[in-house]
Amino acid sequence: MTTPHAAFAEALLCDITDLIGELPDTYARALRRVPRHLFLPDRIWLRDGDGGYRPCDRTQDPDGWMAAAYTDTPLVTQFTDDVPTSSASMPSMVLRTLLLAGLDDPAASPPRRVMELGAGTGFHAALLCELLGERAVTTLELDPLLAAQAERNAKTAGYAPEVVVGDAALGWPSGAPYDRIVATFSVDRLPRAWLQQITSGGRIVTPWTSTWCCYGTLALAVEPDGGARGRFHAFASFMPMRRPDDTRPTPRPAQGDAFPSQTGTSPVSPWQVAGGDLDAEFHIGLAVPGAVYAWDTSGVHAPTRLHITDTTSSSWATVDYDGRQAHTYAFTQAGPRRLWDEITTAYTEWEALGRPGTDLYRLQVSPLGRHHITVHTATGEHTVREDRTETGPR
Repeated sequence: MTTPHAAFAEALLCDITDLIGELPDTYARALRRVPRHLFLPDRIWLRDGDGGYRPCDRTQDPDGWMAAAYTDTPLVTQFTDDVPTSSASMPSMVLRTLLLAGLDDPAASPPRRVMELGAGTGFHAALLCELLGERAVTTLELDPLLAAQAERNAKTAGYAPEVVVGDAALGWPSGAPYDRIVATFSVDRLPRAWLQQITSGGRIVTPWTSTWCCYGTLALAVEPDGGARGRFHAFASFMPMRRPDDTRPTPRPAQGDAFPSQTGTSPVSPWQVAGGDLDAEFHIGLAVPGAVYAWDTSGVHAPTRLHITDTTSSSWATVDYDGRQAHTYAFTQAGPRRLWDEITTAYTEWEALGRPGTDLYRLQVSPLGRHHITVHTATGEHTVREDRTETGPR
């Protein structure tokens, strides 16, 4: 039977296969059957091309709203304090994530239990229900209003996954053990609870972030000792995981002149480290944890300034382009960390390694949560970052 959204879904499927290749039949069938428009609110927000968002209202522009619902693009569905806090992910990214989870791996038995983290609109959970059956799917959402709406959306579309309100970092032990854990938000390290609630041989898939760069997707296989190892994949940028006490770390003010400022010039330009080269920025984010940047083009201090702060200390740095020459750049740095030195060292090391892409990076997590990140190049395996001690319970 042809459904009202069938033509839209077929066009979306064509767009996705053009981008990521032919989908397995089970995935293509799920995308055709799950009506994405039933998981969207009447008002959504689309990127406006200038770094912001424009509203699209179903009551005022039903044709535009329906077209957006079946376009391969992320749609913001909730703002909190003028900041996007929930979205309907780009469908091609959803499918790529589910493919990494190996839900139809012919070499493995079908997953019996899957925990999705971040219910959002409920669309992702509905796809899982279509692929595995609703009895296999638990979806966890921090926001009770979003959880209730996701459950209503799924019911309207004919699905009934278990919807739970809770902190994704703690997982949902009542439904454990799981064969797959799939997150719909990004993390900067793997919560230990996820390792404790998944079976040996299970898979964890989650988008990745750092304070410097929100990019990449991590796919891990769980080992018999309770640890996990896997690699990063060069796609996706998702909102970071929220916690119940979600207060973003902010730089602490400098304490007097205990750490006097240092000035100098650098051959590394601000654009080399923060100009949109995602592979370079991904590496810096791993190698220089806690560093955050912002561009200042007001002209108050310099024609262009890169301002860098640290979420873990009072350290800061500025790097200026004088508008005249592009050979050297004046910098100032202060605090217990010499941030610009760390960043330029990381960038120089990345270049020396042959400018490796994101998909050459690997992560090993011990049963107690210790992270060891390496990059594999033509010259061998190189450690990018390693926890000095085990993290303890989390």
